[in-house]
Amino acid sequence: MTKQLTSADILIFIIYFLIVSLYGYWVYRRKKSGEATSKEYFLAAGSLTWWAIGSSLIASNISAEQMVGMSGNGFKMGIAIATYEWMAAATLVIVAVFFIPVYLKNKIYTMPQFLSQRYNGTVAMIMAVFWLLLYVIVNLTSILFLGALAVHTISGIDTWVCILGLALFAVFITLGGMKVIGYTDVIQVFFLILGGLVTTYIAINLVSTHYHTSGIFNGLKLMGSHASDHFHMILGRDNSNYASLPGLTVLIGGMWIVNLNYWGCNQYITQRALGADLKTARSGILFAAFLKLLMPVIVVLPGIAAYILYKENVFHSELMQNGELNPDRSYPVLLNLLPSGLKGLSFAALTAAVVASLAGKANSIATIFTMDIYKKFNPEMTEKKMVRVGKITVVAAMVVGVLICTHLGIDKKGGFDFIQEYTGFVSPGIFAMFILGFFWKKSTSNAALFSTIGGFVFSVVFKLLPLYTNLEPLKNFGFSTLVTQNDGVTKLWEIPFLDRMGIVFVICMIGMYIISMIENAKGTKVHALEVDTKMFKTTTGFAIGALIIIAILTGLYTALW
Repeated sequence: MTKQLTSADILIFIIYFLIVSLYGYWVYRRKKSGEATSKEYFLAAGSLTWWAIGSSLIASNISAEQMVGMSGNGFKMGIAIATYEWMAAATLVIVAVFFIPVYLKNKIYTMPQFLSQRYNGTVAMIMAVFWLLLYVIVNLTSILFLGALAVHTISGIDTWVCILGLALFAVFITLGGMKVIGYTDVIQVFFLILGGLVTTYIAINLVSTHYHTSGIFNGLKLMGSHASDHFHMILGRDNSNYASLPGLTVLIGGMWIVNLNYWGCNQYITQRALGADLKTARSGILFAAFLKLLMPVIVVLPGIAAYILYKENVFHSELMQNGELNPDRSYPVLLNLLPSGLKGLSFAALTAAVVASLAGKANSIATIFTMDIYKKFNPEMTEKKMVRVGKITVVAAMVVGVLICTHLGIDKKGGFDFIQEYTGFVSPGIFAMFILGFFWKKSTSNAALFSTIGGFVFSVVFKLLPLYTNLEPLKNFGFSTLVTQNDGVTKLWEIPFLDRMGIVFVICMIGMYIISMIENAKGTKVHALEVDTKMFKTTTGFAIGALIIIAILTGLYTALW
């Protein structure tokens, strides 16, 4: 199996690179109006259309984390991992109806700004630092590492060269500001979906061919019969992957916290819609929800196909890393089976996913640092200097990401699980603070501070708890699972991180309620947001689109239960 790109592959990739670069430069020149303001640079100043917002949401979300990490989980546990994507579609509808109107009505452009406006500057500053550390140390680095791993596996190019190349390409896009990111993401999504669908088609056809038949429908039937355990949405406690997707928690527990926090309380995502009017923002988010329904076809099915081909010894050593099976290698290894030309298209799709996510993440890092940290200490800073500080921050964040991305052990845990678990240390407290800040006028600043710091502390406690205590009582309630170490002897009790997030979220909500009620009784002043039930009313077109999405999801979960 060759690790080289042919001339046709390289030509297709160069065409992709030139299209994105030249179009980005054209957008930058055409939409530039004098000296760029901070709102234009960070938020695109309302110039993004609904299709640009929707495309940018998906391009920023789908990266190596999904293309490599989620595909690796498809290899390990099957279609169940698609619940992240399909539940995200339902979550986007909720965010469009209930979250975005609150942000736009109160002229909120960054998440720390919301916390400062709703609670106080202390809470906002703490969370701004939390977000920066999370975005740089967990998200930016993992996208760089997984992306470079995939590019190296496909092309044979040195991993460090891949890391530097992806980082430089992303910086080039990011320095143009959110307008360039938003509109180039439309092209990125086109390559991502087209290349992704081609990869899926070829992967399923490879399964058909191996069993001496042909056609994608025959391939799907064969996948269902030869990997029937990989086509269940809800995993039982006897499943070895239960710790990652603990049963019904994916429908009624921590999975909702993951999605609602990510899509509704995350600067990286909401930034795309915060510069638009309500109708445009909602239309863009609904468009993204429809695209989300398609994502498991692109990122999960190839992983399942790779699992079957691995079992049939079509490839084996290619998936080994340091003597151990590494499922995260399945997607890039699969790309090496593609014919010349198609491999280049899929390679461009993977690169598009990585670069778009890096650019979006870097822009959000720059936005938070510039507007919510640097400006607090330099309130008289001019618009020109804010843009310059933002650009410097983009470069600095990428340099830090490049320097540390190979030292985090992402490959040992699995890229997708690595990101989800470590993001989960802060998301329960953040989501509790946001949801009460939105819809309960009595929540106080000290309650929010408890949720911010306490949520993180409780997450660490529940992570370490199995190492020092007997978790039989928790086991009886279904909140823990037995994990066998690599030596086959050492056994530890572990609380699945989705369950852990649910437990911590409930603790934060109760704690915030108690603290707020005590402070309200003492007459503590609160800064409630302007919320009117009329703002949650949607257009008929949006309502029909939302109902179609819910109907599709209901059918999928019913069929794959």
